Amino acid sequence: MRAPARIGLYAVGLGVVFAASAAVAAAVVPEGAAPAPAASHAPEQHVATGDTPEQESTRGTDVTRGLSLEQAGYTLGEVTAPSTVGEAGELAFTVTDPADEPVTEFDVSHEQRLHLIVVRSDGAHFRHVHPVMDADGRWSLPWTWDAAGTYRVYADAAPSAGDAVTLTRTVDVAGDVVPVRAAEVSTTASVDGYDVALDGQLEAGTSSRLTVEVTRDGEPVTTLEPYLGAYGHLVALRDGDLAYLHAHPEGDEPEAGQGSGPTVSFGVEAPTPGRYLLYLDFQVESQVRTAAFVVEATADGAPAPDDAPAAGHDPATHDH
Repeated sequence: MRAPARIGLYAVGLGVVFAASAAVAAAVVPEGAAPAPAASHAPEQHVATGDTPEQESTRGTDVTRGLSLEQAGYTLGEVTAPSTVGEAGELAFTVTDPADEPVTEFDVSHEQRLHLIVVRSDGAHFRHVHPVMDADGRWSLPWTWDAAGTYRVYADAAPSAGDAVTLTRTVDVAGDVVPVRAAEVSTTASVDGYDVALDGQLEAGTSSRLTVEVTRDGEPVTTLEPYLGAYGHLVALRDGDLAYLHAHPEGDEPEAGQGSGPTVSFGVEAPTPGRYLLYLDFQVESQVRTAAFVVEATADGAPAPDDAPAAGHDPATHDH
């Protein structure tokens, strides 16, 4: 497990001590969550290289996801996982269809049939992994928690018989919680000797272009490798409710063995003004690393806020 830079992630009042003798962690729907409309589609932006992202308004459309365990009739079942920190075990779940039957057929999206995102409710301990499904539709993978707290689990998949969905539940992990500090805007990160800078302004209601540049020892990194069918993978979570946004780089899918860098650009839609947590996965020398940022989405025509890098912040964990 690699430790990416967690820059300015926000704190949540998590001064709760869960009983160490608790059984398998309970998986529940986030309070106040409402089912997403059935007509929604995956909020991924693919913009041709060299083109400007379309400035078509997204206000009033469904570009937020990951706020409910149910979407378009598909439901994320109970998530079972170890109940305490350091306990080796298995994280497992199923996805059921509108007839309440386990789904066993999924379309491949970005080289995987399902993407599992796990992050603590304060934005720390981010993981992007890919479990394995058995013949009965049960997804699972080995799992150990590094820290106590309440975690959001997102299943991002495209059932072959329906629409792409992003379903979510929460899992509680027993132990003393040490929350991270409040989020501050930060557009730079360092992880394992790589420096990553984020450029561009996220504007609510439109598709915005964000560009990352990867350097090492002051020199541009031109050996970025294809990962999940692209040169980078970006997940954005809205501060406050952890609504899930998904973006991928501009350009065509790279061929195996083809390198690129030092920059990768993304088209991203922010549905509302406010703060967003961004997690960039990039691969060099067969190793995937994660850089974390905090950005502010402005309203139409509003000036961009000054960047304020956060200091004294423990890096979030990330598994593959």
